[in-house]
Amino acid sequence: MNRTLVLAAAVLVAGSVSVAAQWPKTQDPSVPRDAQGRVRYDAPPPRTADGKIDFSGVWARANSGAPGRGRGRGGAGAPGAPGGRAGNPGGAPAAGEGIGQGGRGGVSLEPSTAPFPVDPNGPPVATFFEAGGNMEGGLPYTPWAKGIRDARLALNARDNPDAMCLPMGFLQFHQQPQPRKIYQTPKEILIEYEANYGLRHIYLDGRKLPPQGEPQPFWYGYSVGRWEGDTLVVETNNVRAGTLDRDGVPYSDKLTAVERIRRVSPTRLEIETTLTDPEAFLAPFTIKRAYTPMPAGSRFEEYLCENNRDL
Repeated sequence: MNRTLVLAAAVLVAGSVSVAAQWPKTQDPSVPRDAQGRVRYDAPPPRTADGKIDFSGVWARANSGAPGRGRGRGGAGAPGAPGGRAGNPGGAPAAGEGIGQGGRGGVSLEPSTAPFPVDPNGPPVATFFEAGGNMEGGLPYTPWAKGIRDARLALNARDNPDAMCLPMGFLQFHQQPQPRKIYQTPKEILIEYEANYGLRHIYLDGRKLPPQGEPQPFWYGYSVGRWEGDTLVVETNNVRAGTLDRDGVPYSDKLTAVERIRRVSPTRLEIETTLTDPEAFLAPFTIKRAYTPMPAGSRFEEYLCENNRDL
């Protein structure tokens, strides 16, 4: 017994040393710090060599200080109805995510972080399970979209693309608790998502979007960006029809999006997304998410869906 314990301890120590030796912790020299080496949260956001705000880095979804808002339009459903959930008047947390913890049944979906302040007059904060979880009245579904969403909820989101090892929908990546890494050059931004190994291209070289409906649709669409001061405005079209969030809200291949990306400080990135889809939604709507840098030394884990269809 003693010999076994000693051997197990030796293996654990050896393994720990070898893992640590592979990827030693590093400290990003671009992060502003004071004389004691502490991060300066009040510093201005960093800039690239050409003077643009620098979005590059590994970002985790940040917790939100926004309370939930009542839901009704679009089918929050009556308590106990198949796939339905009661609305939450009075500011109760929406879908179990009140401050962005993103959990159901006591399961936490992301590490706890200090809630970021939310402009009460700004767009509602999207939640992991439900893009419109903090939107007054819920998303403005068309009857077609509401019918599909309710049917999917009744099946416990069995047909969610992520569960079928398919690429996730355009907006789902914004809401995933897994990190995303941004690579920024003067002519292009690449966003690498740990979740389902997603990769998105945003072109900054002055090209125009292709006409809607002409090219082969992409899972994440065609995206071009332009700078408006310190805000990057990204337009996307020609997406492949898919699912907006974990609860199965559908969108069509007519979906277009405008994202406004800001880095308001070294430690907070914000993305406001306005979505328009005449087949799925009665009117355009805007939602928001915020992100915080991953701790120093953080790295992506390998995330490969193995096509497990034992549903």
